[in-house]
Amino acid sequence: MPGKNLTRDEAAARAATVDVHSYAVELDLVPDPAGENRTFRSTTVVQFDGLVGRENGTFLDLIAPSVSEITLNGKTLDPATHFDGNRVNLPEIAAENTLRVVADCAYMNTGEGLHRFRDPVDEGTYLYTQFEVADAKRVFACFDQPDLKATFQLTVLAPSPWAVFSNADTPEPRPVPGRDGSSVWVFDATPRMSTYIVALVAGDYHVERSEYRGPGDLVVPMAVACRRSLAEHLDADEIFDVTRKGFDFFLELFDQPYPFTKYDQLFVPEYNAGAMENAGCVTILEDYVFRSKVTDAAYERRAETILHELAHMWFGDLVTMKWWDDLWLNESFATYISVLCQSEATRWTNAWTTFANVEKTWAYRQDQLPSTHPIVADINDLDDVEVNFDGITYAKGASVLKQLVAWVGRDNFVSAIRTYFSRHAWGNTTLKDFLAALEETSGRDLSAWSAEWLQTSQVNVLRPVFELDELGAFRHFTVQQSAPEAYPTLRSHRIAIGLYALTDGKLVRRDRVELDVAGASTEVKELIGKRSADLVLVNDDDLTYAKIRLDPTSLATLGRHIGDISESLPRALCWSAAWDMTRDAELPARDYVDLVLRGIGSETGIVVQQGLQRQAISALFMFADPEYRETGLSRFAAAALEHLRAAEPGSDSQLAWARTFASVARTNEQLDLLAALLAGEPLVPGLAMDVDLRWHMLHRLVSRGVAGESEIDAELDRDDTAAGQRHAAGALAARPTVQAKEEAWASVVGDDKLPNAMQNSIIGGFVQIEQGEILEQFVEPYFEAVPRIWEERTNEIAQNIVNGFYPSWRISADTVERTDRFLAEHSPAPALRRLLSEARDGVQRALRAQECDRAAG
Repeated sequence: MPGKNLTRDEAAARAATVDVHSYAVELDLVPDPAGENRTFRSTTVVQFDGLVGRENGTFLDLIAPSVSEITLNGKTLDPATHFDGNRVNLPEIAAENTLRVVADCAYMNTGEGLHRFRDPVDEGTYLYTQFEVADAKRVFACFDQPDLKATFQLTVLAPSPWAVFSNADTPEPRPVPGRDGSSVWVFDATPRMSTYIVALVAGDYHVERSEYRGPGDLVVPMAVACRRSLAEHLDADEIFDVTRKGFDFFLELFDQPYPFTKYDQLFVPEYNAGAMENAGCVTILEDYVFRSKVTDAAYERRAETILHELAHMWFGDLVTMKWWDDLWLNESFATYISVLCQSEATRWTNAWTTFANVEKTWAYRQDQLPSTHPIVADINDLDDVEVNFDGITYAKGASVLKQLVAWVGRDNFVSAIRTYFSRHAWGNTTLKDFLAALEETSGRDLSAWSAEWLQTSQVNVLRPVFELDELGAFRHFTVQQSAPEAYPTLRSHRIAIGLYALTDGKLVRRDRVELDVAGASTEVKELIGKRSADLVLVNDDDLTYAKIRLDPTSLATLGRHIGDISESLPRALCWSAAWDMTRDAELPARDYVDLVLRGIGSETGIVVQQGLQRQAISALFMFADPEYRETGLSRFAAAALEHLRAAEPGSDSQLAWARTFASVARTNEQLDLLAALLAGEPLVPGLAMDVDLRWHMLHRLVSRGVAGESEIDAELDRDDTAAGQRHAAGALAARPTVQAKEEAWASVVGDDKLPNAMQNSIIGGFVQIEQGEILEQFVEPYFEAVPRIWEERTNEIAQNIVNGFYPSWRISADTVERTDRFLAEHSPAPALRRLLSEARDGVQRALRAQECDRAAG
């Protein structure tokens, strides 16, 4: 549709034309008596100045089924002429302007704009907004770009029993009576901020309240809310505790007052992201309200999310990027600083191990795709940024910030942050502003660093190369650096090299050397003459962003003793190196799985343990020679069952192995065990067979053809909740029949009525790698449907379908060729081309890894 995709040039021209002061937005959310509830009335009054070039007019963004009034400076404009479905066009504006727009906007079920959800348990209604990247225009007329900040004053008419939240407070009494038994919430005006962090959350929410008391007389009211049917599972005290620790840490570190008047954390249904940093009104995926037993890895991840969004209140909300080119700095900073807070202010003191194992693995994977881009990405339009919430923007950027802190010094980095906040509070910035503050405090010229790390793509490989003398000491030692041919940059790295020796059955670090490496080869003079080690670990302590390789002796040592490394971080780095080698077709998949099975029993970190379980399964399904796959899976399933039975009853490890075993169970005996557990037989002492684990096991039985529709219906009777309905839909789609696949396909591709979360569940059930013969018939329909899906669906929904239904399970040259043919014939939009190119690359990588594994066999 015209105007849907705002470009950077359009945004810059508009920012030069107008200066926006304030918005007054009235939203009528009283339910339709007829029960339709498809639209809501939105009235916007925006005050703005016209600057140079105002004689050419301007436009506001708005997506709405209908507009009934447009009044500019007292003059009525014809909506049929001035509204095209995406923009309110104003041919002429004055030096001072008041614009009033009245529209009927649409409730969404895609997780964009104003999302509306009906709880099947108690029929409660739950609304929430999601405006990033640029969906505020689905709720009110606005200049929907980050550098046109303004104040926002919201007035909301809604049913009286509802809880209603926004960015600002509401004065007492709260609320006031409205029409037909409804109430009116009149919120205070906010400080100046960007449209994408405006928020409204309203409905039958269960609310728990507390406060944060900080330095001096600082008191920040806090609220946590979720759906009423989840209230019994809401551990608000734990959430408040993590939040208070974050406030303590950030207020001291930033030396900048908390910018807003309150802090609400609202767990909302059918959310597309983990969370969103709406100013003082954070929305969070309700899956973080754990209705079943989860491992501590889930609590650690939730805590990182909580701290990440809290950090954004300063970095992102108080000081905001000018345009989406600097999205990386917004997200990378929040990622880095939240992990720092976790490691120093919470019980998750090994957070940097999790970072190395999770975030950096994500970054390395993303950075090697054909769509790799510099950390500072070139964002031409909104479509570009929609697909750029990726491992480079978050994890690579955070990794590079971590090494920048090591280079300039922590004290200088902290001082720069404080300067940056005080200098640019309530404003918009670019990367240059951040680097300027760092250069001031550190005295370093960061232009070369920025060019090398922020403006180039791909990842380097660091490899130890050495020779020993006759006494077993290093005769010479170099670190070799390489780069892909298409991205030849050899960067400067600050690294540590650790020498580990077997001591009393443990691999213990005996020596450590820290140095700078640059170019293709760097001699390490400090190691000449030192006794050789059982394990040589380049990038010990994870100081830089680079893949590392292991020499043959070290690799052999790990094969026997990886579980004997005493510290969690070097152990995680070794696991990551082995996984990188597997993905790069340097280590056969079967050897990687052997390594996992030998060492995972000694792995004490549940985050790392669960990561290894997932990677081993991926290696067998995607990277193993198809002729070996069933042998490898059978071996892994048997080992998973052994670990399950040996695990401490009720432990995190037991739960992790139960889920892993259920993912790969294949023999009749193994499937019978799952069925018996579902029937209530206590065959694994201490294992809590709660709702989510039950669904996980049933899903496996269904996908293997052992259970079917009647068992799904029975389980849904036990758990007839929103989550249960999604599980049931996914299980129905997982049935190994053509009819089941056709029904699932039609519900997602042939119809646009499904909510986003239900759609994702069905896609997840539909795609079963072991059902390749059945799925084969959907390859051609996929490529036929993609152009229409991309054109007609919203961005989130289109991405989910394009990524989810891509035939990544079909690891063959034919899949690559069919993708190439589509790209050649259709010349898709850059964002769609990127998604398909990334998926195609996954198939190519799997083909190379399978060839490596085949050679090992």
